[in-house]
Amino acid sequence: MSDQQQGGQQINIELGEKEAEGIYSNLAIITHSPAEFVIDFTRVLPGVPKAKVHARLIMTAQHAKLLMHALEDNIAKFESKFGEIKVHGDVPGGGYGFQTMIKDEKVH
Repeated sequence: MSDQQQGGQQINIELGEKEAEGIYSNLAIITHSPAEFVIDFTRVLPGVPKAKVHARLIMTAQHAKLLMHALEDNIAKFESKFGEIKVHGDVPGGGYGFQTMIKDEKVH
């Protein structure tokens, strides 16, 4: 269990055994509607033509933006400590990995 401060309020966050193991993902598909963002995490492996969604996050647009800022802040801290993160084989619109694939649709 960990404690986190948010707006002066203490929140106890429990991390279950299964969730503590985590999942590996090298591809995220992001879709959104006027009400929420949906991020599907999967992994693409060489020689395997099919990928399965291993986790789905659904959040409001405001929380998606807060997540983006938190990632930017943590990446900046990481790079200041360990050096610039280099993205190899960065091909716009091609290849595998985390890419911008945004669809504007209603999620059911």
